[in-house]
Amino acid sequence: MTEQTLIDLNADPFELFSAWMKEAEKTEPSDPNAMVLATSTPDGHPSARIVLLKGMDRRGFVFYTNQHSRKGEELAADPNVALLFHWKSLRRQIRIEGTVTPVTPEEADAYFASRSRISRLGAIASDQSRPLADRSIFEARLKAAEEQYGEGDIPRPANWSGYRVAPAAFEFWQERPYRLHDRARWTPDGNEWNVTRLYP
Repeated sequence: MTEQTLIDLNADPFELFSAWMKEAEKTEPSDPNAMVLATSTPDGHPSARIVLLKGMDRRGFVFYTNQHSRKGEELAADPNVALLFHWKSLRRQIRIEGTVTPVTPEEADAYFASRSRISRLGAIASDQSRPLADRSIFEARLKAAEEQYGEGDIPRPANWSGYRVAPAAFEFWQERPYRLHDRARWTPDGNEWNVTRLYP
């Protein structure tokens, strides 16, 4: 790689994120908006899974889930989280640390309505993260939901909503030859950002 590929320390982190995401949308074979969401259990054990980024602005990064799921319960106990985007096609990563707050009911309703019909029915039928004795039980619940709502409106379950991660830190990582990678960290300082290049 050439010197021009170094991370721009003068960049705004939200704008740099958006630029990298746009590039990933052109090169990643599927789900460039996939991100690792790391939470912690009430006794301090780390917990991580892949979720999908469904919105981003200067308020933060939005994802949706069943609030009664394991991640939902962990978020209720501790709002501190970390996100990780990894785009193998670009040899890039972005780490984000921050805290979550719920999205508004209006935001959750709008996103829920945009989902495919079967996905909305699945959200109603699933007790996410709970033990399932047999797959047929879930399939029967899904069929019952299909029969209940037919071709009519499917309301958003009260326990299904979204979270917005307000970033307290960004770290951008760009692969370079021989593991001499380029890394830079942005942390807020009032209305400005402190930026530091890091050793690989």
